[in-house]
Amino acid sequence: MVARALTIFHHEERGATCRPPRPFPPPSESGEDLRCITTTFQYLQTSGWYWRSISSSEAREALLQQSEGTFLVRDSSHPQYMLALSVKTRCGPTSIRINYSRGSFWLDSISPSLQSFPDVLSLIQHYKASGHAPQGQASDDIHPQTKADPAMHAFNDSVVPLKLAHPLHKPEAFPSLQHLTRLTVNRHANCPDQLPLPKPLQDYLQDYPFHI
Repeated sequence: MVARALTIFHHEERGATCRPPRPFPPPSESGEDLRCITTTFQYLQTSGWYWRSISSSEAREALLQQSEGTFLVRDSSHPQYMLALSVKTRCGPTSIRINYSRGSFWLDSISPSLQSFPDVLSLIQHYKASGHAPQGQASDDIHPQTKADPAMHAFNDSVVPLKLAHPLHKPEAFPSLQHLTRLTVNRHANCPDQLPLPKPLQDYLQDYPFHI
């Protein structure tokens, strides 16, 4: 699976003093939607690589000097999406919007019948393990009026692998030793919930059942 290289271009939001609130489901949606979204944001807060409401240009700057495959999750500036995945490709940083509907998350892509997931962490972990993400349809926060970076222009129509290697933690949210230990246990234990551990430790592992 491959994705077209979409460079995040720098732009200024004229007249904008703050970002709009995240598009949570309207009251008519089910309580299951609210539980699903709340759980996802709890996982993201714990992960340390959820960068909240940074702009596309800020995401680009954060990823520009990182190695290929470095990624982060942030709020999407598009009013119809909650989140976006920003990742460093060999041609520069790019973003893919994350769709949500009826308890499922999936990447915005031109590929039909994409697999969906109950939370964003499961989605990221799946594509990180598989080595490549699906072909992206549209990059988040790209404005056609914005002039492209000349260094990246030659790659705009090329096809490059969009792989997820490792997350970029926020400087102020570097994981604690406890969390790093939890990640290691989750990475090497097939069934962490069956380990002979005291209940408080079992609960701690189950609060974040991922290894990224």
